[in-house]
Amino acid sequence: MTQEWTVPAWALLGALGALLLMAAVAVLALWSARTARAATTRELAAVLERLERLERPPATARPRAETEFVITHLGDKPEPAAEPAPVVEASLFADLVLRESVVQAASFAQGLRRALAPETRHRIRFEMRRELKRARRQRRADGREAKR
Repeated sequence: MTQEWTVPAWALLGALGALLLMAAVAVLALWSARTARAATTRELAAVLERLERLERPPATARPRAETEFVITHLGDKPEPAAEPAPVVEASLFADLVLRESVVQAASFAQGLRRALAPETRHRIRFEMRRELKRARRQRRADGREAKR
């Protein structure tokens, strides 16, 4: 029998070193997580204690002084009560709401129809092409001016 290994010794040692390194990283991560959790717990306890102090009624609560009221007006006429608002019947209210909704929907549909009309689309396309040509001419002129 020979003493030859099927796996080179350096590969075995490298794998062992990597395993130890990963274990050290895991321990370090666990330690930092616990430290962060402890710090968060301390902060939470401090905030809760502060909240308790704020919610607690003051220990030196003074009783309110009894205020005497002085009657300055006697026999004045009370202000007349405001007239109640007129009441609209339910059927009339529903009719008004539905009518307004129908008018809004119809005006929206008319606006869409007009905006999507072929004449409008053609006019927009024509204006865009004209603006594009103008911008190209301006860029060319600016380029020629920069070359001079």
